[in-house]
Amino acid sequence: MSLPDPASDRTALVTGASSGIGDEIARELARRGHGVTLVARREDRLRLLADELAERHGVRTEVVAADLADAGSRAELQSAVEGLGLTVDVLVNNAGFSTMGAVATAEVEAELRLVRVDVEAVVDLCVRFVPGMVERGRGAVLNVASVGAFQPLPGQASYAAAKAFVLSYTDSLHTELAGTGVTATSLCPGPVRTGFGAAAGISDHDAEGALPSFMWEPVDAVARAAVDGLDKGRRVVIPGAANHISAYAGRVTPKTLLLPLLKRGHPAMRDA
Repeated sequence: MSLPDPASDRTALVTGASSGIGDEIARELARRGHGVTLVARREDRLRLLADELAERHGVRTEVVAADLADAGSRAELQSAVEGLGLTVDVLVNNAGFSTMGAVATAEVEAELRLVRVDVEAVVDLCVRFVPGMVERGRGAVLNVASVGAFQPLPGQASYAAAKAFVLSYTDSLHTELAGTGVTATSLCPGPVRTGFGAAAGISDHDAEGALPSFMWEPVDAVARAAVDGLDKGRRVVIPGAANHISAYAGRVTPKTLLLPLLKRGHPAMRDA
């Protein structure tokens, strides 16, 4: 199994492409000759990236500003791509964010927005674009989960549960697609310095204090591992040996032992 060959009327659609892992995955795909359709809310940042990739790699780049928490915006995204005369051969569901803190102090709208972006958008875009891939007999889907998908996480309950959904959903999708020429892969990164934690309310200093330095992976290495795994048709990609161990421990350690440790170690739960 490999990525579909690039072509002028084919595109790799990357959500959450304005920063972090999504930005780097778009760069990695463009390096390999794939045209990219960049999706996020911040159109100005997308256009800067699109111009850079077109100039540096000579690929076709498109920008679609969209709020993936909104169902209507997601439907318009599909129409926009089709209106450009493009078929989506590679779908990267990277957009996502986390909230921090105990459920008892959570804001309802923030938690529901997380579910809409991290869960609902993944399902929506897969259901929209995978049928065309199967009909054409080619395609690849990369859904970004997290090492947090392998165990509950007090202090980020909604986020860990959302990523567990993405992992389970993609496992099933990967198996359903066997023999179709289409593949689906989960990317489960550990900690990466992208500003993701800061956006959720945890400083890099606090995050680095809670997680040992050997677990942190450079964002470009994560993107490269993701696209390599997608190209090889892998079901799950976990960048970094330490994060493999963490994922395994999250699956096999009894929850009665694991959960209190995770709660005590989480920066958002120190005063809980």
